[in-house]
Amino acid sequence: MGDAERKDSSPTNESTLRVSASPRLRVLTIGIDFETQAIAEGYRFIAGIDEVGRGCLAGAVVAAAVILDLSKPLPVGLNDSKKISAKNRERLNEEIRANAICFAIGQVEANEIDRINILQATKKAMISAVEQLNPAADFLLIDALQLKEVNLPQKAIIHGDAISASIAAASIIAKTYRDNLMAELDLIYPEYGFAKHVGYGTKAHFEAIRKHGACPLHRKSFRGVR
Repeated sequence: MGDAERKDSSPTNESTLRVSASPRLRVLTIGIDFETQAIAEGYRFIAGIDEVGRGCLAGAVVAAAVILDLSKPLPVGLNDSKKISAKNRERLNEEIRANAICFAIGQVEANEIDRINILQATKKAMISAVEQLNPAADFLLIDALQLKEVNLPQKAIIHGDAISASIAAASIIAKTYRDNLMAELDLIYPEYGFAKHVGYGTKAHFEAIRKHGACPLHRKSFRGVR
């Protein structure tokens, strides 16, 4: 299941970096240093990739891929989605969708997570998002992971969502999409409180599982569910 858009255009909290677009590049604040480095190396469509929901007990793992229009100013307040309020995430989500060259969403459901494990499911969701991009990416900036299955030059960046604008944008797209999805699923399974905890292992969620058992959204292979 995916979601993609295209717009015609042409290319403009501290953290440390372990892997970067350049072995010598060290970045402490969010910006487009990695994207600029990739452009200097001859690439044109640099996609940031991030996931959300990897640690949840229920629901899909969701990944987003975003190619920002670097000729435009970055959205005000762009940052790692976990550091932004829900209200600001919604605002940034709309702005990113409206102004990015393109974006796409991939997701892998709970039954598939149980079948192939969460790491492989996360990579599968990321690959799905990358494959939907139009125009296609020619360089990938990925939060923490490498996608060896994708035949594209790429860099895995530790804490990339806090220092790469493209990865931060992907984190916001993925987080907003998944939160809204879990709110919709809450209407089907209201006894679990998915709209509040979006599938994470909160006290209330564990209590609901003990009381009602697992539902089809739960990852049966995860501790606390099985």
